[in-house]
Parts: sequence; C-alpha cells; structure tokens
Amino acid sequence: MDQEKLKIYEDKMNKSLAALENEYASIRAGRANPHVLDKLKVDYYGTPTPLQQVGNISVPEARMIVIQPWEKSLLKAIEKAILTSDLGINPTNDGNVVRLVFPELTEERRKDLAKDVKKKGEGTKVAIRNIRRDANEAFKKMEKADEISEDDLSEAVERIQKLTDKMIDMVEKAVEVKTKEIMTV
Repeated sequence: MDQEKLKIYEDKMNKSLAALENEYASIRAGRANPHVLDKLKVDYYGTPTPLQQVGNISVPEARMIVIQPWEKSLLKAIEKAILTSDLGINPTNDGNVVRLVFPELTEERRKDLAKDVKKKGEGTKVAIRNIRRDANEAFKKMEKADEISEDDLSEAVERIQKLTDKMIDMVEKAVEVKTKEIMTV
C-alpha cells in the first residue's frame, strides 16, 4: 500500500488535533495564561497586528497578565482590543502597562467551560472520522480503477482505522486533561 496516500490522511488528522489543542489553549481556566491573548489583534497605525508584536506580555502572578506596549500610544488600542474581545475581562491601564486580573471561576462557569471543551472534542472526533471516510472512499476508487489490489484495499482500510482509533484516543485524552484543568479550583 502506498505510504504517501496514508501520510496525507494522517497529516489531516494531526492538523485537526492541533486545531483542537490550539482552541483549548485559548480557553481560560481561572489561571492567567498568555495564550488567551493569541487571537487578539491591535490597531497599529491602521494595521491589525497581533498583540504579542506590539508589547511584552508577562504573568507576574497566577491570576494576572501584564502587557507592556513598546509604545505608550498603544495603551488605548490594547485596552480596546481586550474590551471588544470575548475574554470577558476588564483591563486596567495605569499609563504604563495594561493589567488583566482573572477572577476565580464560579462552579457554574467551570461546568459550562467543561461542556464547551467536550463539545469541541466531539467536533474534532467527527472531523477525524470524516477524514477516515474520505480515505476509505479514495482507496475504494483506486481499487475500482485497478490501481491497487483487493488485498491492498483491505490493508489500507485497516491501517486508516488504526490511525483513526489512535487519533480519537488522543482527542479523548486532550478533553480529559483540559476538563481536569478547568475543574481544579
């Protein structure tokens, strides 16, 4: 069986998993994590620029992020970007830095976040299964066109299933880890 064909589908599955882990990095779990700012863009002289490129981001305490812009003129733009985002945190600006203080999550909010984590995990599992379906269809077409033998087809289907099972396990572990992180007070 052609390894390159299998590798294409494995890469697609890995990308789905990476996208999920990226999503999870932006979910805050009560502790300050600078990755929650990854998607924020600041208006820098008329150009939407990632927050990390206009200032220094640090975490001096467990529940605080401090953003020190390279230029003080950016303080208002940074504040505006945070306020218009879906972070749900009010920034404070002391004229030099912008501080984000993360409140302790309520039990209800933790449960909502855990549900969201599980939902995102289920979406990724569906994406992985769709990739498996596409792979199987492609292999069946190849067999019909006499590009591969029946034995090669069954081997390919078996290998793509093992890969799918492995990826689904990885998604379940990621969901479990993030849920535990959220539910830990």
